[in-house]
Amino acid sequence: QVQVTESGGGVVQAGGSLRLSCSASGSAFSSYRMGWFRQAPGKEREFVASITGSRVYTFVADSVKDRFTISRDTAKNTVYLQMNSLKPEDTAVYYCAADLVYRDSYYRPQTYDYWGQGTRVTVSS
Repeated sequence: QVQVTESGGGVVQAGGSLRLSCSASGSAFSSYRMGWFRQAPGKEREFVASITGSRVYTFVADSVKDRFTISRDTAKNTVYLQMNSLKPEDTAVYYCAADLVYRDSYYRPQTYDYWGQGTRVTVSS
């Protein structure tokens, strides 16, 4: 079983930045596809970004592509989400997830096997 833990959330003013971190256990972390999703109150969980393992490919949702960057540090078993130019619309609980078998749809929550508890991001205007 893989344990996933997010951190780095907080309250920021519009236009500010945050860097979220996600640590995942497992002897084969470098092979996992890792994803970030977010869920605002009363709304469904939506895809934000994903990154593959040893062969590195990244995907970022169009809504945040110009502002957010995903990266990973395999030595630390950690994936990051750098969020710049934050907007009130970015307010949500952000979840990190691990996909161990590389199902086809990287943008679907159902693709991912293990999830963290989430870290809350609030952007004030």
